[in-house]
Amino acid sequence: MVARLVRISLITLLGLAISAASTWGLSLFWIAIGGGALPLHGWIAMGLGILGTVGLTYGLMALAFKSHREGWDDRVDNTLDPGRDTPDDR
Repeated sequence: MVARLVRISLITLLGLAISAASTWGLSLFWIAIGGGALPLHGWIAMGLGILGTVGLTYGLMALAFKSHREGWDDRVDNTLDPGRDTPDDR
């Protein structure tokens, strides 16, 4: 159990290091192409955009998992699908 926790922690730290290095590299690129400083309204807009994207992703994934667990996908009637030859094809 401890070895698994250590492995997960190392993978997480590696992911964070890669993310930090990528962010640093993109910031250097932004400075190199002459990009200016981001004003307060830009930070607010970016923060709201990130939060909205994460919230939408969380909501859609929760719906996908709920649909899979409750079997909603199994109840779909595909008999009128033009790509299916017979109703028994799965």
